[in-house]
Amino acid sequence: MNLLQPIKLGPMTAPNRVLVPAMVTRLSGEDGYVNEAIIDRYVRYATGGVGLIVVEATAIHTAKSGPLLRLSEDAFTPGHAELVRRVRDAGPSIIVPQIIHFLKVARSGWRQTIDSLSDAEIDGIVADFASAAARAQDAGYDGVELHSAHAYTLSSFLSARNPRRDAYDGRTLEGRLSLFGRVYQAVRARVGDSFGVGVRFLAEECIKDGYTVEDAKRIALRMAMLGVDYISLSVGGKFEDAVHRDGQPLYPYTGYSGDRCMPGDAYPALPHAHLAAAIRDYVQAHGYRTPIASVGKISDPADAERLLATGQADLIGMARQLLADPDWVKKLASNRPDEILRCIYCNVCKQLDENFKEVHCFLWPKGARQAPADQPGAIPPDWPAPNLTLEERPGEVRLRWQRAAGTIAGYDVWRAEGEEPFRVAEAVKGTQFIDRRVLGGLTYRYYVRAYDAVGRQSAPSETITVAVAPAVPFVAAPVG
Repeated sequence: MNLLQPIKLGPMTAPNRVLVPAMVTRLSGEDGYVNEAIIDRYVRYATGGVGLIVVEATAIHTAKSGPLLRLSEDAFTPGHAELVRRVRDAGPSIIVPQIIHFLKVARSGWRQTIDSLSDAEIDGIVADFASAAARAQDAGYDGVELHSAHAYTLSSFLSARNPRRDAYDGRTLEGRLSLFGRVYQAVRARVGDSFGVGVRFLAEECIKDGYTVEDAKRIALRMAMLGVDYISLSVGGKFEDAVHRDGQPLYPYTGYSGDRCMPGDAYPALPHAHLAAAIRDYVQAHGYRTPIASVGKISDPADAERLLATGQADLIGMARQLLADPDWVKKLASNRPDEILRCIYCNVCKQLDENFKEVHCFLWPKGARQAPADQPGAIPPDWPAPNLTLEERPGEVRLRWQRAAGTIAGYDVWRAEGEEPFRVAEAVKGTQFIDRRVLGGLTYRYYVRAYDAVGRQSAPSETITVAVAPAVPFVAAPVG
């Protein structure tokens, strides 16, 4: 299986092709130091067998931004060294911090933009990236990831909306790439060739007049020419379309671009996979073999394996799925894919981040700060009498069932339209589910399975079928 094969990322070798992208946890204090809760989160990924762990966005400068990790001064290095030591003790994962520079935002909705930066300030940003990378090297990390995505400084220079008219001229692709080139070269000069330097940037900005995959192909090619060790792709998450809430600073994942960045349950699986594939093809057509990570609503091992096997990606990134179940790799490697706790893309984690609260998963047991430990070989939940019932109302179907005995974390509702295969429609904590995505004139089938804290599922309930009546009666035209 390609997923479980090692991969070289420049001087680094990941034990498999699965990475956890940087995902803010809000577990650090506003002082920016690594604490036990932070260590526990990343150790949990290591015990689960994740190949490449990217530590959440870590600031290279001293600007305030709530609970956020930092590498802006030498005082932060010992905490990161302890994090690295504990992760290495837990498993074979390689680990890099994502280092980030961001501009100021205010509760009024005002935000600083890149055209306000002087040449001296830009020089300072370049130096801060190099210094933070050196601290990461001193802490024992395998490399660093340069955060060039979403609403942050390097991404704003890469943006087609870049307003500068100097050496960083937003009207030209070369001008937009200038700062990234300076940062990369300064970092590489500081840490040498034996230390990994990856990058995360946007395959599409997903804003009006933002760049699309056509520019992203060329941005990726330049990054490959410079010598980055891997490229991790995202989309959206911009300030330009963020929704301002009174008294709150702008949060760049509240508009359409934010919706695209973390696609919820209404989106199909793999909504961004074609972008990574197109970028990889373009880079390889120019003779470069820089590994490309495909990210975005990937949770099914079969989907992940297919992306690798068909040459659409070299690495598979899963943030929300690995938050839900950090043992994804371990369960796959031990032939237990049915025990994977599948992310349902409810985006409760995103809502917690937006409100500056600790980021947990809705599917975890109530009150848990970390994912529960794996329990291989334990007995799956027993649910002898589900007593599934169905009620049809105008425009919706309501399912109810008997609560399962024992330690149950929740219930997966499986749904099929007509003769299509069953898919998980929702995971719920209670004993009912309301389906408001039914279309009159079609037939739907449902069953429910209880699951425990580590994803083991009970046997399916009985299947129940309903032919949904149209809200307004009509005579269907002949098929064909």
